[in-house]
Amino acid sequence: MTNRQTEARHPQAIGLDLKPDADILALLASGQADAAQCVATASPAIAQGAELAAEALRKGGRLVYAAAGSSGLMALADALELPGTYGIERHRIEILLAGGAEALRDMRGGPEDDAQAATKDTEALNLSANDCLIAVTASGQTPYPLAAVDVARAAGARTIGIANNAGAPLFAKVDAAICLPTPAEVIAGSTRMGAGTAQKIALNMLSTLMAVHLGHVHDGYMVNVIADNEKLRGRACGIVAAIAGVEEAAARAALELSAGAVKPAVLIARGAPDLEMALSILLRNDGHLRRSLTELN
Repeated sequence: MTNRQTEARHPQAIGLDLKPDADILALLASGQADAAQCVATASPAIAQGAELAAEALRKGGRLVYAAAGSSGLMALADALELPGTYGIERHRIEILLAGGAEALRDMRGGPEDDAQAATKDTEALNLSANDCLIAVTASGQTPYPLAAVDVARAAGARTIGIANNAGAPLFAKVDAAICLPTPAEVIAGSTRMGAGTAQKIALNMLSTLMAVHLGHVHDGYMVNVIADNEKLRGRACGIVAAIAGVEEAAARAALELSAGAVKPAVLIARGAPDLEMALSILLRNDGHLRRSLTELN
């Protein structure tokens, strides 16, 4: 056992297997809650990372996630939801997972140590200074994501590191170092629990703040969503009606003209004569709806 915090034994875990079910579950729940609370300490670094990620997308670059094991699943969940939630083009999001797609069926430990595979996988992306890579590893020293960072840095890309051990080697390599000092796991070393919970929260915070910077959030609404199913069509209608201050019938009509795109639909509902004008206004304002609306006041 190492002296890393992610490998430490929880002081209340002694005799865990002898405790009543209710006590075990209570300890597991409190462990998750304690892990979640530690994320707040990383807010300044998360904000720095969000700006780096937003700047990459503004420049036409890509957001790349690199991780292994449970951390890879946290990164994967965040990456896959960005297009549907914030309308970010799918080809602008890349996912490097140790072991590749096979890891989603059989998550073996060996691939996380394969730095050569990470180098090959990352080099295949032909990264540039316009891109940004997010490396996620609980220990902060997993070879796969660290090797991906090395390739990204050599290409001039910006880098963000998320780990759960203070002083992790990852932090010396990245532009934005996000340390999530989670307490010892109730099950020592089982970082899919507390560390994973903290990583999920931090990734959610980072990508959401990134979306705010890009103008994809307005008054708490996701306004860069494209309504392509019944649930989203209903949500989009409500968003357009609320922001534009119109009835649902007018909101639906505007969405039909915009092919389901919320931002131009809001502008049409507020008085833009047609889709071309709405898109032109958005372009002049870098896609920010609030600034665009001032042109119609």
